[in-house]
Amino acid sequence: MRRVRYAVAVSLDGYIAGPKGEADWITMDPDSEVDFNDFFGQFDTLLVGRKTFEPMAAAKRATMPGMKTVVFSKSLQQKEYPDVEIVAEGHLARLSQLKTEPGKDIWLFGGGALFGSLAEANLVDKVEVSVMPVLLGSGVPLAPCPKRVRLKLDGHKIHRSGAVSLEYSVA
Repeated sequence: MRRVRYAVAVSLDGYIAGPKGEADWITMDPDSEVDFNDFFGQFDTLLVGRKTFEPMAAAKRATMPGMKTVVFSKSLQQKEYPDVEIVAEGHLARLSQLKTEPGKDIWLFGGGALFGSLAEANLVDKVEVSVMPVLLGSGVPLAPCPKRVRLKLDGHKIHRSGAVSLEYSVA
């Protein structure tokens, strides 16, 4: 069965985006040991909510090469975005179906609120965060969950930049 992996960058004080959705605080270490081709190659489906998708579409980055983009939104219209799948109703059932289909893992990209609803429904399998050495003070929280979600540490890595990568399985 395919896994849903919530993989995001987060500030030390727990935000995945600034107050206006900005991500300029996410820094890439020029000597980074992260192999992005390997990381992206682990997924064939990108799962996003409307608030994450709209800026992607505005920047002409609504899709990623080699990945199907699935957007959970009650307000976006499929006819306006023919290159992606818009799911307006039954998003939990659609994600359950996606998990059973053959393929690679599903990347839950951004969307703290979306993560919260999917975690509450026990549909998230892994939480992978890269903690950036910055305090934002406010913004979009990593995990606005309505219930407690227990995690088991699977791995960690400290980068030269001061960022720390943490990988958890949902217990």
